[in-house]
Amino acid sequence: MMNAQQSAFLADLLQNLQIHVMDAHLTQCIESWRLHNFTPAYNKLYWILNGEGWIKIGDQELHPRPGQLCLLPAHSQQSYSVTSNLPYFKYWCHFTAHIGSFDLFQWLDIPLYMKVSNAEQMTTWFKELVALFHDSALTSRLREKAILLQIISCYLESVPVHMLQQRTEEMDRLDQLQRFIEHNLHKSITVEQMAKSVHFHPNYLIKYFKKHFGMPPAKYMQRKRMDKAKFLLTTTSLSMKEVAEQTGFENTNHFTKSFRKETGFPPTEYRKNVRGSTSLSNT
Repeated sequence: MMNAQQSAFLADLLQNLQIHVMDAHLTQCIESWRLHNFTPAYNKLYWILNGEGWIKIGDQELHPRPGQLCLLPAHSQQSYSVTSNLPYFKYWCHFTAHIGSFDLFQWLDIPLYMKVSNAEQMTTWFKELVALFHDSALTSRLREKAILLQIISCYLESVPVHMLQQRTEEMDRLDQLQRFIEHNLHKSITVEQMAKSVHFHPNYLIKYFKKHFGMPPAKYMQRKRMDKAKFLLTTTSLSMKEVAEQTGFENTNHFTKSFRKETGFPPTEYRKNVRGSTSLSNT
């Protein structure tokens, strides 16, 4: 399993996770269902309801059975075929799950299938996902993402999750960047200073940030400042001036305008609303 540092790092990356459902169906495979040495740029999920088949992902050969959820990660060589006269009856989904320019599963080393304890719930999720995918309503695009996130979360909660070894060096560098930013939120730091902390050229740092976090360093810094401001507003009695100073804003007016633009509320109202809802939930 991941250590505490790796877990915290991945949790921060997941805030930038972008999900896109490309296709979703319930299919009765036919006897000609087969393909060899295909490398898709998207992920696949197979929820097996019935039947038999053979799947190869990289060097791993699998024979998923009914009640098992199978993950076929993007950018992995894949082959599959029927193995009897009883082909799979399955729900399936093609999707992307990006953190910056990387797919989520390029960071993780996880088993490629899992036995689902609550098969009825999984079937319900896939049934809803398929229905939403084929619904043209704008809100269906949001709801299908929510269902897919439920399925992915269930998968990750049910299997051992490790960071890929080849990502360790990358993770250390990104963690170093994150710590530098966290320790300097109260200052007005430049891209040049960030780059110097990891021995990068400033121009390369901007590209590096966009690649791994899906946003430029200035936007990431702003997000972290807002996160800290929300924390201070709801857990301390610091004045607006003190919160502004601790989150790197030049004055209270600048902080108030930025906070309102980010959240839709001025900081005083945000503090009042959040504390009020917390009080009600505790009664």
